[in-house]
Amino acid sequence: MSQTLTATPSRTLVEILPAGRVRTVAAVVLGAVVVAALGQVAVPLPFTPVPLSLGTLAVLGVGAALGPRLALASVGLMVLAGMSGLPVFAGATSGWAFASFGYVLGYLPAAALMGRLARSGGDRSVWRTFAGAAGASVLVYLVGAPWLAVYAHLGLAETLAAGVTPFLVGDAIKSAIVAGILPSLWAAQRFVAARH
Repeated sequence: MSQTLTATPSRTLVEILPAGRVRTVAAVVLGAVVVAALGQVAVPLPFTPVPLSLGTLAVLGVGAALGPRLALASVGLMVLAGMSGLPVFAGATSGWAFASFGYVLGYLPAAALMGRLARSGGDRSVWRTFAGAAGASVLVYLVGAPWLAVYAHLGLAETLAAGVTPFLVGDAIKSAIVAGILPSLWAAQRFVAARH
């Protein structure tokens, strides 16, 4: 007699809250607002048209908190808002015809990957969260760097120097921050649940 084993998906942080359509819509909108707001914390760098911002940090957190489907919807909402003219991208910019727009598009697979990590329960572990966040950051580069190369007519070495290398340390720090926060939030949730 054979048995089929089905893995039970883990809940995400937002799924701890009472269920309902209002929760879903609020989570998607709030996630978009968080990514847009933290993306405004940006430092222009003199040697590259790509600013150093906290947008990626927000995407990592929103992705893990919302899960893959809602995170994709949330970041997609922010991207569509910016493309339609709302100043939600770094430096209060909008549209799509700028050098760092590819990095904004890279937020979409990054958010989905972090959502999948959370869905598998990986955001409860510091090391798995760090690895997932680092992988999500790589996805941002994989979309953003080619866009930068085409938009700014850069060769491979120039693209890496302007669109990847300057941000590696910062993204490692962002991954470490997320890896410290998410498992801590889950530990706090378990502590509160155990006391009720």
